[in-house]
Amino acid sequence: MTITNDVASIRRFPAEWEDHRTVMMAWPHADTDWNYMLDDAQNCFFNIISEIAKNEKVLIVGPEPLGDSYMRELFDREATQNIIYAEIPTNDTWARDFGPITVENADGSLSRLDFTFNGWGDKFEAAKDNAVNAALAGKGLLDNVEKIDFILEGGSIETDGHGTLLTTSRCLLAPTRNPDMSKQEIEALLSRLLGVDHILWLNHGALSGDDTDSHIDTLARLAPDDTIIYTGPGDETDTDHEELKLMRDELRALRTREGNPFNLIELPLPDPVYDTDGMQLPATYANYLVSPTHIYLPVYAQPAKDLLAQQTLKIAFPGHTIVPIDCRALVCQHGSLHCVTMQLPQKK
Repeated sequence: MTITNDVASIRRFPAEWEDHRTVMMAWPHADTDWNYMLDDAQNCFFNIISEIAKNEKVLIVGPEPLGDSYMRELFDREATQNIIYAEIPTNDTWARDFGPITVENADGSLSRLDFTFNGWGDKFEAAKDNAVNAALAGKGLLDNVEKIDFILEGGSIETDGHGTLLTTSRCLLAPTRNPDMSKQEIEALLSRLLGVDHILWLNHGALSGDDTDSHIDTLARLAPDDTIIYTGPGDETDTDHEELKLMRDELRALRTREGNPFNLIELPLPDPVYDTDGMQLPATYANYLVSPTHIYLPVYAQPAKDLLAQQTLKIAFPGHTIVPIDCRALVCQHGSLHCVTMQLPQKK
């Protein structure tokens, strides 16, 4: 849907690949669902933080008083200088979904929108995570925080920075999110709060083992120059083939604000990854974090497909450095690299 009112003059929702100098993450600890595999989880987070901290700051939240001495033991001196730790209680580690969504106001200032987080539709306890942004503001680590009485996860929306928003109906219209609001009311609210005026919905697309009700960041990502990078349907024998094929058909039918088709780039679908109980996990290459200069890409010890995903992303981001990071540990809790990170743009 295209909204005719001039919301762009009020505020703008920046694209992820624009300027940001800090990434927020939440450290896995013994009181999270990571407890049974805590060493593996912390090692994966360590690898992600180490790579990001080479290029920008990392703000880590968690209940344990890690402090500078602990960080110095974990990270080399150069990376440690880019790490900020805030002792704050958390339920889990999915900062993408409870972290603040940053918008740029008409006067150039930034607002951090603190949407309500209810554990993906009350599937999991989330009261502590829902309070993280307010706690960061109280510590002076997050400014201009606006509390929003609307349930929204960061992983459920994508923007190109020019007023286009891509999302899924399975998530935003789920009865466990905002059941008293119609699709039109949700569009109007997102338009007002985010400054978007061209909202695109996908009705298909799902990954086995996904707890989020089809977050867009597992399926399709906006990129510069009217481009969408998406998870391909893979082999016909794959469990998710039909849903992803229907999603691809929908993507082919979407149009830019000028009425043109999007440039579509297909990522490979990883070979199925299973947990110890034989449940398929939602492994996806679409769950990458992009900065102005780097792409931090989750990989799954599948050399041919891992390499193909790296080469595919270079089509849309030819000047970016691709940093592959093994995220097999993350998918054991049904998420991946983008899910555990939230970029915090800074005022220019």
